[in-house]
Amino acid sequence: MAASAASELNTFGITGLISSRRIRSDHWINGSNALADFSADRSDDRLGVLICGHGSRNRLAVEEFAQMVEALRPRLSPLPVEHGYLEFARPILRDGLEALRHQGVTRILAIPAMLFAAGHAKNDIPSVLNTYTAESSLPIDYGRELGVDRLMVAAAGARIQETLEKVSEDIPMAETLLVVVGRGSSDPDANSNVAKVTRMLVEGFGFGWGETVYSGVTFPLVEPGLRHVVRLGFKRIVVAPYFLFSGVLVSRILQHTQRVAKDHPQVEFLSANYLGDHPLVVETFRERVLEVLRGDTAMNCSLCKYRAQVLGFEQDVGLAQESHHHHVEGLAESCTLCERECTGACQPDGIPILPHNHDHDHSHADHGHHHPPYPHALHPLGPTSLNPSRSSSKT
Repeated sequence: MAASAASELNTFGITGLISSRRIRSDHWINGSNALADFSADRSDDRLGVLICGHGSRNRLAVEEFAQMVEALRPRLSPLPVEHGYLEFARPILRDGLEALRHQGVTRILAIPAMLFAAGHAKNDIPSVLNTYTAESSLPIDYGRELGVDRLMVAAAGARIQETLEKVSEDIPMAETLLVVVGRGSSDPDANSNVAKVTRMLVEGFGFGWGETVYSGVTFPLVEPGLRHVVRLGFKRIVVAPYFLFSGVLVSRILQHTQRVAKDHPQVEFLSANYLGDHPLVVETFRERVLEVLRGDTAMNCSLCKYRAQVLGFEQDVGLAQESHHHHVEGLAESCTLCERECTGACQPDGIPILPHNHDHDHSHADHGHHHPPYPHALHPLGPTSLNPSRSSSKT
């Protein structure tokens, strides 16, 4: 490898990530100049960047997101950068848009801070942006999600490698099983992308086996999934949450892993850290901005359930593009049950708040939207497995 490339890797801090594996950005050397060049070439437009987050009642998750944006700002200089959230935190997306407009920005590059393209990236965020453009006439170019990307896979690999380096016993990789935990979605395309990340990591490291589980909505969930894979007889199981930031779901993953580990002391369970603001994650955001500037932002729509008849989800084709988050937009009251890091104290029995069970105190007549039912909501390895009255016996 050339000395310049090695220097770039040292900047990332992953020179020893995995033996003989070298991951870098194609734009690491001249990308900063590229942003200035684009700004100069488009003299009629003053560009600004909006990073669109989901939001959380968890204070640590909101702090981590803001820290990631701060790490991104110098990488996007000279473009001004703001951020906003869909729900449960401020600034909301509109606040970020307004902040950019007040700085004299005449065209906004909006990047969804989503790992995969599901309802938030496909419907909720575009709905807010389209509404703002219609009201303000300010043009917004929308980028794509982080997606299945070599830099993101390498960032996940770095978190796994950090975990493996902390253990003293040398168990061969072929006797180690990797479990990647995705968020879980009612969109099968997004769920399948988590499985692809799992496979990339399994082959990248040479794990003996790999499985994908989810923290909610779909199946298999973490605990029933782990109780199945433990039967395969591997000496060590690495559980890797493929999440950007902390929160109740990450805490629940750890709790459920510990529950299964307690029942199987003969197996070593290791819990890797979530992605966070790893330099490669920050660099992926930067590449998404460069893609918008190049006009290279096409999403893969061939398996999008809103555009094509995907097996089992044919009823979702052509659904209206609207946000389902406006009734909690800017609801910034933080949870105070935990001091800072979420412990899951709000859900001591591990039962999540099921999506829109209509126990909340607002009427759907107030915002007139419809959520298509997830066809596998009652799958025995899905959310119903968290109900103590329906949970399967321990194995």
